[in-house]
Amino acid sequence: MNSSKALVLFSGGQDSTTCLAWALENFLEVETIGFSYGQRHAIELEARTNILQRFKEFFPHWRYKLGPDRVLSLDLLSEVGGTALTEEVAIEIGKKGFPTTFVPARNILFLSASAALGMRRGISDIVGGMCETDYSGYPDCRSETIVALEKTLTLGLAESIKLHMPLMHLNKAATWHLAKTLGGSQLIDLILEETVTCYLGEKSKRHSWGFGCGACPACHLRATGYEHYLGETG
Repeated sequence: MNSSKALVLFSGGQDSTTCLAWALENFLEVETIGFSYGQRHAIELEARTNILQRFKEFFPHWRYKLGPDRVLSLDLLSEVGGTALTEEVAIEIGKKGFPTTFVPARNILFLSASAALGMRRGISDIVGGMCETDYSGYPDCRSETIVALEKTLTLGLAESIKLHMPLMHLNKAATWHLAKTLGGSQLIDLILEETVTCYLGEKSKRHSWGFGCGACPACHLRATGYEHYLGETG
């Protein structure tokens, strides 16, 4: 495997866009992967294309590091169902205290599929935006889950797989700060104008922190983080 290459889980949201910038800063070659799984906020798949194009336009020092982008189908997640991200289900706290936006095993499948593609592409470094500091209570975002999965993938693929989670111990304000450090005001503006983090995929309502419905947990985290970021920089 080539340790100078990385594969980034790129959804088109704030966190994955920041992680893409982090990977471009830390690796010589970067490929991207997204997933179509019947998500209600499928507009994020459209945002991915625009964001990748903006990276090439705005950041010439990263342009030639960007390699192929792929979108894989994981429709089994919508077939399993029962989640507010794939069905018209209210966003609330559901069984076992998990929010109804929790898609069981989603991140585990994302990372497993990415590692499988990475093996075919000669890439052992996988970059994801999972975070256990400011998050919606998903057990597959926790550091201990990622550590265990890294070991499992290494054993199961007989390759030394490395899962990089640059945001794991950052709150949302710190994620904004990281984006500013990596790409300056241009990256902040790109995140505000192009990324989709909202669970409902709302792209018609513009707030100071970007586009979104303004009411779902993802919007709340993003808005609060941006407010704190401005307070810390102002």
